[in-house]
Amino acid sequence: MTDDDLIAAARSAAAQSYSPYSQFPVGAALLFADGSVVTGTNIENASYGLALCAETVAVSKAMADGVRGGLVKVAVTGPDDRGGGDPITPCGRCRQVLNELAQLGGTDPEILCVGPNEVRRTTMSALLPDAFGPASLS
Repeated sequence: MTDDDLIAAARSAAAQSYSPYSQFPVGAALLFADGSVVTGTNIENASYGLALCAETVAVSKAMADGVRGGLVKVAVTGPDDRGGGDPITPCGRCRQVLNELAQLGGTDPEILCVGPNEVRRTTMSALLPDAFGPASLS
């Protein structure tokens, strides 16, 4: 799967967003070592604190399907007409959730932060250095 394919999957997921309050649809696509892709979109709630981010939804779907490792790449997209055109990055909560899945498989996935005019590439460890994870509880 190419980066463009993964980004397209994230954009397709964003099209299913339930974001009536922010009008800020976000999509995420997780690529695993076996070639499988799991997507998620943000789901808002009238009780704002109960909203779910796209990355969290995708990780939840993967975990519910028994996927516990092999995360190699993540694409995160936002709306093309908001946010000043900057690439969107996972929020702090999503960084922690993605990190947990990555640590279960011992990977440091590449993160594609997608904006309308730019794709910023980074890694999970760069987004969340010195992360707390499963090994921290030993």
